Amino acid sequence: MSIPRSEGASLERALSDALALLLQEASWLQKWRVEREVKAPQASWDLVASGPLPAGGKGVLCVECKGANFQPNQFSNLAERPCSAGKSAVSVRVLAMPRVSPRMASLCQQHRWSWYDLAGNCRLEIPGVLLIERSGRPPVKLESRSGANLGTPEAARVVRALLAPENAGRRWTQREMVGHFGDLAPAVPAPSLALVNKVVQHLRDQAFIESLPDRGFRVSDFEGLLQAWRQAYRFDRHVRRSYFTLLAAKALQEKLRSLDSPGSGRLAYAAYSAADVQAPTVRQPRTWLYVSLDFEQEFASAVDAKVVDSGENLVVLIPDDHGVFYRLDVSANRAPCTNAVQTYVDLLKAGGRGEEAAEAILSQRLKPAWTGAR
Repeated sequence: MSIPRSEGASLERALSDALALLLQEASWLQKWRVEREVKAPQASWDLVASGPLPAGGKGVLCVECKGANFQPNQFSNLAERPCSAGKSAVSVRVLAMPRVSPRMASLCQQHRWSWYDLAGNCRLEIPGVLLIERSGRPPVKLESRSGANLGTPEAARVVRALLAPENAGRRWTQREMVGHFGDLAPAVPAPSLALVNKVVQHLRDQAFIESLPDRGFRVSDFEGLLQAWRQAYRFDRHVRRSYFTLLAAKALQEKLRSLDSPGSGRLAYAAYSAADVQAPTVRQPRTWLYVSLDFEQEFASAVDAKVVDSGENLVVLIPDDHGVFYRLDVSANRAPCTNAVQTYVDLLKAGGRGEEAAEAILSQRLKPAWTGAR
């Protein structure tokens, strides 16, 4: 299906028809009606669907129709609108749009709203009484809407700064964000002011950040932003090389510490090896490292490592962007580790028991910092 980005009666009719079809597909629901001419006490709603419930009583769906330009940061204006159902009836508030993004669906669930779209994807729930879920139906085709791609290296630099536990609760301006990168050691290239502006606007639209006085902003939904970034993050952009060394574990650790103990941005424990330091949960036999391209030869010589086709005990990642070295976890007793937020997204893409190890990073390192900042 393809529709224009238009508001008004035509969209309302289309959403009314889509809801009617969804209710018809639920064969256990009989004699349900969708009304477009809504009367009191639900007059503030665009559509109302109602009918008898299988266990007795009446169900009411109060539906708010929104066009494709409706953004997650606008949802709070609707969230507490009442849906009066009357005696012996149970009700639920429903958001209807041409396409409901995962972010919008998440907000609906957080606020106990149901939702559906023109393609028939939905989650319509009256708790304990009714649940209709549909997913995987191709969304309606809409004209593209400009927004930031969080999967690009430049945008990822901004997201890391916002999510790093060391920065939790920080108030930013766009110019401060750019200037922040000039103060880092090791150095990370600063994103342009134009790029920061684009990313900030996108994150504001998606209700991941909130505006503050004097052009300031700060993160309002850390976990939501993290999940959006993990979906966009491209681990496969890093070049992976398999190495083998005869150095025993302790000798290797000491050699790595001597190579880059100050955290100069040439080498860092990554993925599972970083997690072994930050939130040890999963044991595995390989050492995972980020090694900058211009340091790879020196690194391999220092640890007497050779590239192998199989039997690797060193996983070396050549980063596609120096941003992976943002705010390294540094200690005088070992080589540096990637920042906990970088460790988290890498683990999710590293295979094996990466999700389990990532969950430990989230619960032990990230959530406590974010919770303390609220």
